[in-house]
Amino acid sequence: MTPAPHEGAPALRRLLDVVLRLGAERRTEPVLRDILDAARELAGAQYAAIGVPDGDGGFALFLTAGVDAETWERIGALPRTHGLLGALVSEPSVIRLADIRTDPRFQYYPHAHPQMRSFLGVPIMAGGEIVAGLYLTEKEGGTEFSDADQDLIETLAGHAALAVVNAQRQERLRELSIIEERTRIARDLHDSVTQTLFSLTLAAESAHTVAGEDPALRAHLDRVRDLSRDALAELRSLVDTLRPGDVDREGLGAALRKRVALLRSVHEVPVELEVHGRGGSGPVGREVLKVANEAIGNALAHAAPATVRVRLDLRADAIRLEVSDDGCGFDLPEVLRVSSRLGLTSMRERSVELGGTLRVDTAPGAGTTVTCEVPTGR
Repeated sequence: MTPAPHEGAPALRRLLDVVLRLGAERRTEPVLRDILDAARELAGAQYAAIGVPDGDGGFALFLTAGVDAETWERIGALPRTHGLLGALVSEPSVIRLADIRTDPRFQYYPHAHPQMRSFLGVPIMAGGEIVAGLYLTEKEGGTEFSDADQDLIETLAGHAALAVVNAQRQERLRELSIIEERTRIARDLHDSVTQTLFSLTLAAESAHTVAGEDPALRAHLDRVRDLSRDALAELRSLVDTLRPGDVDREGLGAALRKRVALLRSVHEVPVELEVHGRGGSGPVGREVLKVANEAIGNALAHAAPATVRVRLDLRADAIRLEVSDDGCGFDLPEVLRVSSRLGLTSMRERSVELGGTLRVDTAPGAGTTVTCEVPTGR
């Protein structure tokens, strides 16, 4: 049971507390969770949910409150943006109903879903675009949500929009800052430490030449020379690892490894990578890397997966890339019909321009596999 809804000054104090806390948070999911819990308490709702639409028929992130983990597991796949869920984010305006089941936009409750009647849906908007949809159901102690409930939640949504956008921006900046910092460190190591070690190697070789016949001295100088060479090789390897992937210089496999390593440092979802073969430089490799970036990014951003798996096969006559996840999947024909924002169009166009193919295997609740295969032109 949620606490009884606050009224008057206590409600405003609670709202102010939430707004202040939202302003200090820099991660998207905790921001959404704070909004969700505050809205449920302020409106006195038994159940609440908040969803960030991905623009392609689903939710990039969907959180709930009031539904226990066992029930949520029985419900199954992540909801799609259809029915009233979709109405709130496609034609953003407040929806308030005494009984959700009487509305013509209501479709059905999935198996094991709690039966709900009273409903309050409020869009969270920033710059004229939907940031998230906030859904409250089953008003406690009353038959439906009141005007006062709606006013409070709309006020919360107005403040929440800025917090959500700011958290999303901070996460994007974090990835960019990691790239920039790695590049700076690589440059500094190359410009200073690498040169110092190279000079030490030359000095050791010169000293060895003039050391005469003293065997102990020559042995020590040999040791210094070997250690400096090993340190220089290790440092050069580290610099190469820190630098952003360069397909033309390192090959597609090495560039993809660096990209995956960066994504692992930013996201909590494990990304597994297998690379077989060598090569993949030039225009073909650069385009396949872009397809890989798009496919992996989509899986991490939209699929809510437990694991993302990437396999790259570099053969003499062709390159085959497979990116799969065990996430929520989606209705491919419907997504292709209503939207191209998932990047499917750009990935397919890149593949076709290279004389290859792109295949997407997916279904709601069944994960997604993107397979790109292109000839190398050799």
